[in-house]
Amino acid sequence: MGLERIIRVARGLEPADLVFTGGRHLNVFSGEILEGDVAVADGRVAGIGGYPAKAGRRIDLKGDILLPGFIDAHIHLESTLLSVPEFARAVVPRGTTTVLTDPHEIVNVMGLAGLDYMLASSRGLPLDVYFMASSCVPATRFETAGGRVTAGGIRNALRRPRVLGVAEMMDVPGILAGDPDVLAKIRAGRGRRIDGHAPLVSGKDLSAYVAAGIRSDHECTRIEEAREKLRLGMTIMMREGTTERNVAALAPLVTPETASRFLLVSDDKHVDDLLDHGHMDENLRRAVSAGIDPVSAVRMATINPALYMGLSDRGAVAPGYAADLAVVSDLETFHARAVYKGGRPVAANGRPAWKKIRPVLPARRAMRVADFSIDRLRIPVRPGRIRVIEIVPGQILTRSVTEEASATADPGRDIAKIAVVERHKASGRIGLGFVRGFGLKAGAIASTVAHDSHNLIVAGTNDRDMAACVRHLVRTGGGLCAAHDGRIAAALPLPIAGLMSDREAEVVAGRLTLVKAAAAILGSSLPDPFMHLSFLALPVVPELRLTDRGLVDVRRNEIVPLFVGP
Repeated sequence: MGLERIIRVARGLEPADLVFTGGRHLNVFSGEILEGDVAVADGRVAGIGGYPAKAGRRIDLKGDILLPGFIDAHIHLESTLLSVPEFARAVVPRGTTTVLTDPHEIVNVMGLAGLDYMLASSRGLPLDVYFMASSCVPATRFETAGGRVTAGGIRNALRRPRVLGVAEMMDVPGILAGDPDVLAKIRAGRGRRIDGHAPLVSGKDLSAYVAAGIRSDHECTRIEEAREKLRLGMTIMMREGTTERNVAALAPLVTPETASRFLLVSDDKHVDDLLDHGHMDENLRRAVSAGIDPVSAVRMATINPALYMGLSDRGAVAPGYAADLAVVSDLETFHARAVYKGGRPVAANGRPAWKKIRPVLPARRAMRVADFSIDRLRIPVRPGRIRVIEIVPGQILTRSVTEEASATADPGRDIAKIAVVERHKASGRIGLGFVRGFGLKAGAIASTVAHDSHNLIVAGTNDRDMAACVRHLVRTGGGLCAAHDGRIAAALPLPIAGLMSDREAEVVAGRLTLVKAAAAILGSSLPDPFMHLSFLALPVVPELRLTDRGLVDVRRNEIVPLFVGP
């Protein structure tokens, strides 16, 4: 961009490349919706007001509203199950022009080679993709990951282009205990943003966590929790994903005094949810329907995340800011009639305006599982009681409950068997346990998307179908599947690290619909059982989880036995 030229265009001395006229724009600084032309030159907004009729192109907005392009400040792109190019095709037509992603899914599988893969995959798109250096790989010592990131790895990652800071610090116990390795990672990120991940942490422990230099949290599920973190100076990322929906619960905390401290984020969102409901546009709709003022909601999806991320060149329709713009008819539906990136039209009426880009598959093999047999799924019969993971609908939190001992699943009590099979190092480790809340009456479901180490996780009513799922995913390189009577009923292949598909978004969504329908036929009552399944191996969120090393009591920060009592 020529500085001299944009000054001349702003002054009206030289024609703009593009002028939006006949509409309004939202000023995120004053909170006003204003009339007036918006002139664009060299990919930037040059000026606001009346501009000469002569321009490279004039676009009549016909009364519509020009908004800054939407920014998602916290997402895991891998959780959409899409390649980065296909993700862009799904979200840019919805008005999203910038995302900040934590690639710790693929980094847990591939190490920093996974970050490099994502950086390469996101080049040349009409979507700016920035990254945070994944901090907890693996998330805890209680699981086996394919990669390992040390403090040196974080420093290395921060030298890469488009890596802005340190991703969510999930090892809360390590921070509070002053673990040297964990603190070294925080020191490696000093001077950059360090994101948080501290569900239900409060009191002096929360003060210690914030004092370590962590400045945000996206795990608030209750208004009291968010208020305490807000008071300690944290930026609150209000999450509205596929499974975790927290906007309605937290909305009353957004006031004129606090609104600048809130961001709208998606965190984890499946492809069918993106296509059926939307991305940041859907989060804006939910925020407004929850009672948040529309102008405040727009700020939470534009200028607030831009300022938090340190991207001072975007997030506003104002002189000198990037001409990343969404044209909407109202501030209730937020339907993007047209989207511009750097002043170039990139989408119209929900359709992308660029050619499809075929993703390249990583060279690294996604599945390394030692010899597996159905015998490995058997649990010996013992008296006493067993620990059971209980799903909390609509949340990634779980409860730890005990039930009368059993060595097999018990559909009558809604208790399924669950197993986590290590898939990165062929160690042969398998964790076994039980889970309540899927509603399965028959068969089994499985996935190689299992946060955060992404080992193979399977839940079912019988060992035969569970084993069929394991063998299928090992043979096909990963994905999601459902089995019944020893046969695969439906499957979604995910050949990119066992996490993402190389197919078009519509194809992936269609196959995801089929595997979810198969799970429903098997009795599952959850809207998205595979998203819930994927979080049951996450040993940083209370209360009880299962990894390849066994059951993890998150509150006690230790592995616990399956059987309780004599």
